[in-house]
Amino acid sequence: MRANQTWITEVTLLGFQADLAVECFLFGLFSLFYSFTLLGNGIILVVICLDHRLHTPMYFFLSHLAIVDMSYASNNVPKMLANLVTQRRTISFILCIMQTFLYLAFACTECLILVVMSYDRFVAICHPLHYTVIMSWKVCTILAAVSWIAGFLLALVHLVLILKLPFCGPHEINHFCEILSVLKLACADTTLNQVVILAACVFILVGPLCLVLVSYTHILVTILRIQSGEGRRKAFSTCSSHLCVVGLFFGSAIVMYMAPKSQHPELQQKILSLFYSLFNPMLNPLIYCLRNAEVKGALRRSLWKERPM
Repeated sequence: MRANQTWITEVTLLGFQADLAVECFLFGLFSLFYSFTLLGNGIILVVICLDHRLHTPMYFFLSHLAIVDMSYASNNVPKMLANLVTQRRTISFILCIMQTFLYLAFACTECLILVVMSYDRFVAICHPLHYTVIMSWKVCTILAAVSWIAGFLLALVHLVLILKLPFCGPHEINHFCEILSVLKLACADTTLNQVVILAACVFILVGPLCLVLVSYTHILVTILRIQSGEGRRKAFSTCSSHLCVVGLFFGSAIVMYMAPKSQHPELQQKILSLFYSLFNPMLNPLIYCLRNAEVKGALRRSLWKERPM
């Protein structure tokens, strides 16, 4: 049968179909958001690299999160912006598959990085005397490397299963190239792919989210026992920033991939995809900068060219 299959060579990205004025407005708005994403995460990355006070495990993982967010947004958003100002809204099928693979890889990596960050906060607050021993630079490097490698390996599993499917039409995708949209192009049974996606969601979303919640339960109990009001405030500030990022990322991902399909009208799915790929990476640096005194202090020192004491 494979000899008789006709493989599509191009895919049409429907995107936000509206009149010219609305599309120009969306182009300007999304361009602004994308610029903020690159600028905000880039500033966090540079500040962490330049300020030796931030050379700690927490900010080491935060720098990895910034890299993932910039890569994540840059995978799909430029093509989406180009589609808003051009009439040609097609993309080669091979490039679409590559975008799907990178989309999955960066998303899985971000899940694991967020879990590692919550573990770092758990050790710092619940076991402060053993923190430097448990979270040594060797351990931090291994945890970061495992997060990246595991994220790409999990995405590779989905890629292999996708490439085993025949794609002979249709050739239209609702918004941009991600796994649920690509599977709709297959002219074969995708039950196995759907089962693997569900299993991956349990492994990479539900499981890590439970670990994060358990960690923060212990953290909350420990914080409430802190006698110093200043120490309690600082611990709450640091942890609440991370918890906001975790809630936004895992919440949107679970709604996107684990909610029943009947509850996903096309427009709603486009908005969810946009929130997941553009808004989250833009909000992360804002949350960490606005709620983290150390990052704000390092940023002020960098702007005023003050040397750390």
